[in-house]
Amino acid sequence: MGVAGAATLAVTVPGLAHTPGRKPNFLFIMADDLGWADLSCYGRQEYETPVLDGLAAQGLKFNHGYANSAVCSATRVGLITGRYQYRVRVGLDEPLQTAGVGLEPDHPTLPSLLKAQGYHTALVGKWHLGLLPDYGPLKSGYDEFWGNRGGGVDYFTHRVAGQEDLWDGDVLIEEVGYYTDMLADRSIEFLDARAKEPDTPWLLSLHFTAPHWPWEGNNAEGRAESARIAREGSTLDDDHLDIYHYDGGSLETYAEMVTSLDANIGRVLARIAQLGMEQDTVVVFTSDNGGERFSYNWPFTGIKTELLEGGMRVPLIVKWPGLTLPGTETDVPALSMDFLPTFLAAAGGAPDPAYPADGKDLRPVLAGGTLPERTLYWRFVAKDQKAARRGEYKYLSINGEEYLFNVIEDPRERANLRGRMPEKFAELKSAFNDWNSGMLSSPDARTYRFTPRELADHFGWDG
Repeated sequence: MGVAGAATLAVTVPGLAHTPGRKPNFLFIMADDLGWADLSCYGRQEYETPVLDGLAAQGLKFNHGYANSAVCSATRVGLITGRYQYRVRVGLDEPLQTAGVGLEPDHPTLPSLLKAQGYHTALVGKWHLGLLPDYGPLKSGYDEFWGNRGGGVDYFTHRVAGQEDLWDGDVLIEEVGYYTDMLADRSIEFLDARAKEPDTPWLLSLHFTAPHWPWEGNNAEGRAESARIAREGSTLDDDHLDIYHYDGGSLETYAEMVTSLDANIGRVLARIAQLGMEQDTVVVFTSDNGGERFSYNWPFTGIKTELLEGGMRVPLIVKWPGLTLPGTETDVPALSMDFLPTFLAAAGGAPDPAYPADGKDLRPVLAGGTLPERTLYWRFVAKDQKAARRGEYKYLSINGEEYLFNVIEDPRERANLRGRMPEKFAELKSAFNDWNSGMLSSPDARTYRFTPRELADHFGWDG
């Protein structure tokens, strides 16, 4: 059931949790580099994702879900702060790799603000917002953390450039297993512990690294690839840093990684149901940016690191008991940063007035309505990219060329309407420039593609 073009509804948002008077739990699941149509419910045909297809059948599927950025750490800044990432220094790296930069612990965050509302908070999986001793999940509102601090790890060794990146809180650990499985295992442990305190609501940020490279499925071929990477990629140079393995991967491997992701999400959702938490738990699934080389982004062009639709349009599914209707869809655009004000409003809180949210409360959309029209903005330093979307029109500047597209009629962004609609083009370009004048910039911010040595310097690795 689409709601594109629907009039704004006078939506009375209910108590938001099935149990009267109880605040909802929040399970926010983020995939890494998953493309727009990499789920079968969004169009993938080479494999099936029955768990996430089922989630969409039980809730609301967004047709215009966007990541805050076309690359990972910048989107994660927008998500955790509820603001455009360009308002804080850590959000300017695309992705984060400048030494000594991270999410400042004094900045209010989704977990810290929910914690103030009585929530128990945990991050399981990828952090990528700064390194110890100055930055980390436990310094930014999470009660628990289990996962990796950097941008990605080998799925079997949990290493990058020969260095372990697997943490339990602030303690570096070594454990055996396929990383996607391990993140689900740890999430189930979290849920079991929460069941012992049924009156305490919780936030679980489950941030998988799948299907981010290295391209390793949970099978013999994946283990062999992991061994090859460890054997051949231990030396840092400007062309190769082990888990990059530009010579690896295939469509078959990618299918194995995505279907493993789907199955492990199914394990977590099943445990929520087994523990009797299902009717009190909001589930959100999305990706941190558009897909990479093996993704399927049809009908869009562009991939990760590009402000074409394929680089930032992502799958977005929300199941909210008592609010979303099963099997519905919406054409209302939504952005990663919208979930901070949405979750906080449902929990009885609000963003810190000193750090006002740029995101919007999505509950009217989730209930079948819409939002007042707004303009969404993106920047990306590589290729000098700028974008703004308002309604059906999108301003795009890339590689020094400027465009105006109707992304509803022309989702592939092929027909440049700049000459036909000069007033609309000027309107959106001016809006972008006005918005951008209020954002930060930094001459030392790093952007894709960085060298292995730059990454090594950031993480403090020895060459």
